[in-house]
Amino acid sequence: MTDKRRPYSSVIVDGLTQTPSRAMLRAVGFDDEDFKKPQIGIASTWSMVTPCNMHINELADHAEAGANAAGAKAVVFNTITVSDGISMGTPGMRYSLVSREVICDSIETAVAGQGFDGVVTIGGCDKNMPACVMAMLRLNRPSVFVYGGTIKPGAERRDIVSVFEAVGQRAAGTIDDSQLIAVEKTAIPGPGSCGGMYTANTMASAIEALGLSLPNSSAQEAVSGDKKEDCERAGAAVMRMIEIDLKPSDIVSKKSFENAITVVIALGGSTNAVLHLLAMAQCGGIDLTLDDFTTIGQRVPVLADVKPSGRYLMSELIEIGGIQPLMKMLLERGLLHGNVMTCTGQTMAENLADVQPYPESQDIVRAFDNPVKKDSHLRILYGNLAPEGAVAKISGKEGLSFKGTARCFNSEEEALNAILDGKIEKGAVIVIRYEGPKGGPGMREMLSPTSAIMGAGLGKDVSLITDGRFSGGSHGFVIGHVTPEAAVGGPIGLLQDGDTITIDAEANALAVDLDESELSRRRASWQMEKETPSRGVLAKYARSVSSASRGAVTDGD
Repeated sequence: MTDKRRPYSSVIVDGLTQTPSRAMLRAVGFDDEDFKKPQIGIASTWSMVTPCNMHINELADHAEAGANAAGAKAVVFNTITVSDGISMGTPGMRYSLVSREVICDSIETAVAGQGFDGVVTIGGCDKNMPACVMAMLRLNRPSVFVYGGTIKPGAERRDIVSVFEAVGQRAAGTIDDSQLIAVEKTAIPGPGSCGGMYTANTMASAIEALGLSLPNSSAQEAVSGDKKEDCERAGAAVMRMIEIDLKPSDIVSKKSFENAITVVIALGGSTNAVLHLLAMAQCGGIDLTLDDFTTIGQRVPVLADVKPSGRYLMSELIEIGGIQPLMKMLLERGLLHGNVMTCTGQTMAENLADVQPYPESQDIVRAFDNPVKKDSHLRILYGNLAPEGAVAKISGKEGLSFKGTARCFNSEEEALNAILDGKIEKGAVIVIRYEGPKGGPGMREMLSPTSAIMGAGLGKDVSLITDGRFSGGSHGFVIGHVTPEAAVGGPIGLLQDGDTITIDAEANALAVDLDESELSRRRASWQMEKETPSRGVLAKYARSVSSASRGAVTDGD
């Protein structure tokens, strides 16, 4: 009789013809009984490339133990990662978003090639996390995502953004070399993802709200007993999902993506969530658009006072209960869909039923009548500079509108040097172009320029727009994902120094004070101003990648 729990592994290991397969597997630790068990692949993003992932090999061992104890046979395998924090501001950053696609492809390849019946994916850095989920959705086999966990705070509550902003402070002369070195040596105390509501913690929270990770997986420190237990529970959960045939397609829906967007907004999360959620939805066959972020953002306030725009770190949010009490607040307010299925085999409402509220004394998560911001900080802007949309992260602290004069740069490096050399004046709109998915190629993050602006004390006096994107650590009056990008002839590539640019986060508008005839005249003479690679992974990526407004995916329609 065919074991319905083994639809994929049985093809690999059952029968006379698969004797060679079994021989190979015996060498890696299989015995007679293991061939009768469902196989669960443990996709580990362990790497000594970055502190975000340096501990994930141990977490993978715990996930393996949990799966094996539940009656499965677990097999650990690895994929790559690229560190945003290390490659930031360098040509290496071109490969960061590209790595999302490579990681997704590699997990799909290993799982499908080896015939695993279920999957645990473990991610710890910005791009490998959505990559894990994208692969889970493509494969559509019982699977659970595990977040590697957030880093502990450094001395004086420092984190990676403290270092980037210290560079700007040193350039402005407000700190000296010894102070800069002190920040450098103390900001990153050990394993775990960057400690604010930056992209990693944002995406962990979004994935939990999506229903693809276990309750509280997003709100645990990397070095903790809770995280090890989370991994063991994840291994066991996948075995339960195999038993009841619960797959990602039974969990993800338009409603579950709406839940994810809602939680991201309430937490004041990263602009990268827009890019990644669009990409994940595409892999899951869900019709999600930029306009969904606007619609949801009109009714959902920012409630969490967390970095980079706020005061608190993720570890401090964990101390008061993580995101589960916040999700229950949103559910009780009618802002979450409680009837959606999750990887526990229960609905979101059932998962949240026994969650206790935050302590009354805490001030990290605000009440609905006292929000950090009454509506979303994530703004989708349109206009003659962004006919297909742009993404802004507007906390309100820097105001809700900005009108200034364009200073145009054709690379991140050019802009950063100008900021550090004191060549940017108040009232400027810094324009960084040819940094989009095709033009970069790779859509680099502009954390170095935005941090330099903050470090120089110009956060309220200048704005920045780009067809690239931002780190979750970026804050200020910054607009990214401008589409169409410059490399395909988008209007941002037509700008000249001195043009007047208006950004209106209330009207959701991004425009240059030029009429269509002048834009047409410039368009007729426009030529690509940057050479892009003709060979290798960046060239392949540039040829296949979609617009940022569609998630910058490489396997779309």
